[in-house]
Amino acid sequence: MREDYIKYRIVRANETFSDAVSLFEKNSWNSCINRLYYSAFYAAIALLLFYEIEVKSHNGVKRKLGEMVKRNIFPKNLAKHFGVLSDLRHKGDYDDLFDFNQELTENLIEPTRLFISSIEKICLMKRA
Repeated sequence: MREDYIKYRIVRANETFSDAVSLFEKNSWNSCINRLYYSAFYAAIALLLFYEIEVKSHNGVKRKLGEMVKRNIFPKNLAKHFGVLSDLRHKGDYDDLFDFNQELTENLIEPTRLFISSIEKICLMKRA
């Protein structure tokens, strides 16, 4: 059951990442960043489930990723990228009269793809 949920979250992460890329292509920067964050969030949830770590909030996910960095389970640069996405998503969703731009948004796409694929590899490698 847990393995099915992990797989579901990875599939959801990839689908949401694809949505983000489509939004980028439509010059919808704020929505793209929102979807980039959620694609990473779904992948992070899969990773935490894989290690049987429970969280109840978005901040809990950030905190647990930080703990995984300290235990040398997860790369620091990827955990930091998740934190950046989280902060930007919050700013884009809740700050009034604020819009992201193409350059910032474009620079987030590849690191998010790497974040998701790294988690996917961890979950698949350990299962085999």
